[in-house]
Amino acid sequence: MSSLFGSTSGPSPGTPANPDMQARKEKFMTQVRNELALSGAQELINKINEKCFAKCITKPSTSLSSSEEARVLPIQNVNQGFAVLTNNWKLDMSFEVYG
Repeated sequence: MSSLFGSTSGPSPGTPANPDMQARKEKFMTQVRNELALSGAQELINKINEKCFAKCITKPSTSLSSSEEARVLPIQNVNQGFAVLTNNWKLDMSFEVYG
């Protein structure tokens, strides 16, 4: 039977799908899993930032004290490192998808 978009009958259960389509599906699923993992990592970093800043910055001011700066610096380093890793990962993924 056919529909507006073509045949409605697909491969019967137990028969392998088009190998090219299967490879594309696997690639897509891998990309989705990777993006979900990255999203989870970003959420974790954001929560860590919120909690650390709340504990590190003890009193609101227009500038940080030297002890506050010392406590905040490691957080900034983690954020910068995560940003570099994220950008590299995105670049790698774009090569896989388009390259």
